[in-house]
Amino acid sequence: MPVRHGSSATVEMTVTDADTAISFRSGDVPVLATPRLVALFEEAAVVALGGQLTAGQTSVGMRVQVDHLAPTAVGSTVTAEATLERVDGRRLLFTVAAHDPRGLVGAGKVTRVVVDTEHFLDRLN
Repeated sequence: MPVRHGSSATVEMTVTDADTAISFRSGDVPVLATPRLVALFEEAAVVALGGQLTAGQTSVGMRVQVDHLAPTAVGSTVTAEATLERVDGRRLLFTVAAHDPRGLVGAGKVTRVVVDTEHFLDRLN
């Protein structure tokens, strides 16, 4: 698994009504939902691994430890960054942070595990 420590990526989104706590049924305010922020962090981690896994491999989410620190309004742009901090066998630990125009929105750690895609999907049966 030729994964490079320090690999990082940044992804960006504009918050829409579909991204709010109301839409995700995780609250009753029209701001960026925590589950959507987590998805953005996961997206950044996947992009950071782009092209580094061997054919037939993928990474799957294992653990998310996130502090959602500030609300983000519909129409605002959120930028999330993931940096690969540690490789422990198949486990990959990313440090993540997100900002909007007002400042830090959230931060934490995301752990992903490298798996053989076919074997992983076979476990469903």
